[in-house]
Amino acid sequence: MNGFDALYAKAQERIAVLSSLPSTKEESVEQMLEKRGIERRDFMKWAAAITAMLALPSQFTPLFAQAAKLADRLPLIWLHMAECTGCSESLIRSDAPTIDSLIFDYISLEYHETLMAAAGWQAEANLENAMKTYAGRYILLVEGGVPTAMNGQFLTLGAQAKTGLSLVQEAASNAAAIFSIGTCASFGGIQAAAPNPTGAKGVDKVVKQPVINVPGCPPSAENIVGTLMHFLLFGTLPALDLYSRPKWAYGNRIHDHCERRGHFDAGEFVESFGDDGAKDGWCLYKQGCKGPYTFNNCSTERFNQHTHWPIGAGHGCMGCSEPNFWDTMGPLEKPLQSHLIMGLNSTVDKIGTTLLTATVIGIGAHAVASLFMNSKEEKEEKES
Repeated sequence: MNGFDALYAKAQERIAVLSSLPSTKEESVEQMLEKRGIERRDFMKWAAAITAMLALPSQFTPLFAQAAKLADRLPLIWLHMAECTGCSESLIRSDAPTIDSLIFDYISLEYHETLMAAAGWQAEANLENAMKTYAGRYILLVEGGVPTAMNGQFLTLGAQAKTGLSLVQEAASNAAAIFSIGTCASFGGIQAAAPNPTGAKGVDKVVKQPVINVPGCPPSAENIVGTLMHFLLFGTLPALDLYSRPKWAYGNRIHDHCERRGHFDAGEFVESFGDDGAKDGWCLYKQGCKGPYTFNNCSTERFNQHTHWPIGAGHGCMGCSEPNFWDTMGPLEKPLQSHLIMGLNSTVDKIGTTLLTATVIGIGAHAVASLFMNSKEEKEEKES
């Protein structure tokens, strides 16, 4: 049995388990989608797209669709720490709405401070009840960095004035899986930028259980839903990179699939915002784009129903899905003089001339060679 056969068998077992659990909704997912004018063909297209995004063979599409229909069997608890709620906004702000957001709405969302109707003591009771009733079964999603200074006193919640630190640790202890949604929850975010007076940290630094990081400021709805759907389908964590990010979403650099990559290879760079190069869509590297150092799928998945993203709108990548990007990726609109890549500290010139690792071949071999060619041509023109 090869790897995919084993995964397929695991998915079938998982679906059988989910099917045996009681539904928490009065209508099925199919009925809900039909009421909103979404046909089965559209739903299957969405399932196929998510399957492909997760780097799974096409034969997983029917299983994935079946698992999505059982989304109401998966209890979720979403906690807010030190953050701006942008990650929640990324998921729920949709004018269509997308199937992503509809499926997420259909999941048994037991607690979410921004979306739930309950308040005060009732909200606290809902959280306590959910952690007790679904112990060992619920998925914990945390949005925001966790303040740890002064024993977490920089963030307290509810009538009992529980610290965010203690609440995250309590909820994590009985969770089936833990997802850090956004860069703040994954790595501390802007709250952890120097001098970090609140001692903000990523969730994985304050709990003992394994954590899946889904960074971005904010991450795309697809990365959030795709990670959840992977767990829904297989009941296990996806393959993770060095920073506990799902490889299917954060396995490539933004630079690798950027729409401006051809201009980078040709040595055609925007010299200032608003110049002719900017109008023609040239590379934004000289304006501080951190795409060559940032691992994410923004250049392929994009935002706003796959239509737009920052580089497409004319501004370089800020590197927001990387650890400590507020401190390590600045200044935002100037190229980095030096950056740590895969454990090696290199300047752009060194990257181009010595080709330190396979990771940096793209930024070195093509761009530097192109720049040398352009310089040589300019010199010959002046001499002639």
